[in-house]
Amino acid sequence: MRLTSIERAIGHVFDSRDLLDRALTHRSFGASHNERLEFLGDSVLNCVIAQALYEKFSEVREGDLSRLRANLVRQETLAQIAERFGLGEYLRLGEGELKSGGFRRPSILADALEALFGAVFVDGGFERAKQTILRLYQPFLANLDPHHSGKDAKTSLQEYLQGRRLALPQYLLRATRGEAHAQEFEVECLVPELGIAATGRGHSRRAAEQEAARRAFELTSAK
Repeated sequence: MRLTSIERAIGHVFDSRDLLDRALTHRSFGASHNERLEFLGDSVLNCVIAQALYEKFSEVREGDLSRLRANLVRQETLAQIAERFGLGEYLRLGEGELKSGGFRRPSILADALEALFGAVFVDGGFERAKQTILRLYQPFLANLDPHHSGKDAKTSLQEYLQGRRLALPQYLLRATRGEAHAQEFEVECLVPELGIAATGRGHSRRAAEQEAARRAFELTSAK
């Protein structure tokens, strides 16, 4: 059965296959979708990651722990984890989402992964959900640097410029492409004083700005 590969990837075999089916069902497919499980999974995920960071970094301050957690539970990280085991291939999507490539969209992948965490919690309890989350997050937690990894690209770039008493970067929306339900944004990040101009693309303006900031920050090393 195809779904066993998901269970193998997450390390949990469901007693209730209905829960697994619901976790994989987008609202565009039907009335019995995964949004309630997503709500639950989001809370469980935050709790598990908070505990993992608290135990791993005993000397790190609350503010830095919060930033680390925010980076680990954000949409981009969740979508990356979902892509690693091909979660998009198993999603049940409506015809419109299928045609627009919804199974690749970061927001849909991230929501489905949170719903999957919620489904494991309902099916097997908190400890099973915790094991699943830590299993999938192991590569991220193992290499985590509390002094850098918790900061998103825009924050890192801003702090770099402020530390050198340079003006803050400018973010300019250069293009918006695609239908309303599947738009792609193109943003340019400018740091005039360093002669830097970097472009980022994403399915939201925020994601595009983060990508542009990441590329701009990489270019600062050559200055």
